[in-house]
Amino acid sequence: MPPVWQQAATLSLSCLAGRQAAAMTFLLGSDLTINRLGFGAMRLPTGTFQGPVRDPATGIAVLRRAVELGVNHIDTAGFYLRGEVRANDLIRRALAPYPEELVIATKVGPLLGPDGMPSEEAAPEQLRGLVEGNLRDLGVDRLDLVYLRVGGMSGPGGVSIADRFAALAELREEGLIRHLGVSNMDAAQLAEARAIAPVAAVQNAFHVHDRGDAAVLAACEEAGIGFAPFFPLGGGFRPIDATRLEKVAARHGATTAQIALAWLLAISPVTLAIAGTGSLAHLEENMRADRISLTPDDLADLG
Repeated sequence: MPPVWQQAATLSLSCLAGRQAAAMTFLLGSDLTINRLGFGAMRLPTGTFQGPVRDPATGIAVLRRAVELGVNHIDTAGFYLRGEVRANDLIRRALAPYPEELVIATKVGPLLGPDGMPSEEAAPEQLRGLVEGNLRDLGVDRLDLVYLRVGGMSGPGGVSIADRFAALAELREEGLIRHLGVSNMDAAQLAEARAIAPVAAVQNAFHVHDRGDAAVLAACEEAGIGFAPFFPLGGGFRPIDATRLEKVAARHGATTAQIALAWLLAISPVTLAIAGTGSLAHLEENMRADRISLTPDDLADLG
């Protein structure tokens, strides 16, 4: 059977609306219930990796407001930083002691190169140090979800990830990690990881105008694995053409960003939208996306 995102255009309006209303949460790793509309922390220190540093006070305000608006899934990484402003530090300062229901996901694997970009990769023996750094910076004894991010600044595929994922699996057995994920991986690499230890979530590039990882999404849907696209609003190297979303946005009285997020929530029950921002106004806008129920006509117009 094709994945839900390929079937959605054929669903009746009542069926689609009912499915969306009932599925705004996801059971991560069989024991953590999270809202599918979460928050990505990458843009808290800076708008881009090369951009100017942002005011830490604004980042703290954004994080606190996100939780007030219902976010209980925050995605971060130790390499989300600019100068002295670090996303993990802001999360701890804003939210610790953490609400019991809050799930914090982080990524390890990338190392910052001389230019400050996460363009280098850690060896298996370096991953413990990266995990311990996240534990220390976030102020926790165990990380809820740790993704192994591979591939540097390039796309997924082409190399074995077994040694690195096995190193993280050992840390999970020690109790430092609750659940494991993989990021920037193709279907073969996902299968390789799953043969070593359970995979709770995948984080790959994917959005309304970048559907190249459809095979990975299909594998996640079949296995009940969360699929959390990075750059869900088209940042990075694959922008969204907002003009192609305007018709549907006008139909709902919404912004194109809200439609892009609503599309992710509509196409599969396992997709997790983790839009990031350093702006309170953009946060408020993004968090209204889960109120939009896209119809089959909307999905057809979005392609």
